[in-house]
Amino acid sequence: MACKKDRVPFNGTPEQEAQLKEVIARLKDTKGALMPIMQQAQEIYGYLPLEVQTMISDETGIPLEKIYGVATFYSQFSLQPKGQYQISVCLGTACYVKGSGGILSKLEEVLGISNGECTPDGRFSLDSCRCVGACGLAPVMMINDEVYGRLTPDDIPGILAKYK
Repeated sequence: MACKKDRVPFNGTPEQEAQLKEVIARLKDTKGALMPIMQQAQEIYGYLPLEVQTMISDETGIPLEKIYGVATFYSQFSLQPKGQYQISVCLGTACYVKGSGGILSKLEEVLGISNGECTPDGRFSLDSCRCVGACGLAPVMMINDEVYGRLTPDDIPGILAKYK
């Protein structure tokens, strides 16, 4: 599955759509239902592309602009699919001072994607974050749940090779 939005069309299945419609039918008359509906939609699809936001709007009567506003305001929601290996680079103060900006740049160079994107093959997605709570190991990145610390840009190709 490719992830970059300009390369891949939405690939939702009829089963996913049926699941989403069932969730909406169950929750839409509940006060404050939008957030739970969006959370469930993201669990079903893995992210919230415009097509999914439109389905939510059509089924609930909530304007698409409001749904998009919520999706872009809260960091828990993603408008882009995530890769099999989700890389998160800490840009918190301790990590940044110790060179995490260079780590992020090297990852962008090696993977051929920018922060917030996914490789065309769907293997890696790259995101920055503010703190992973491992300041003593700065600079730090995570690949899924694995923490890599005291990094230099030269470490990146070897680490990524373990996931290819």
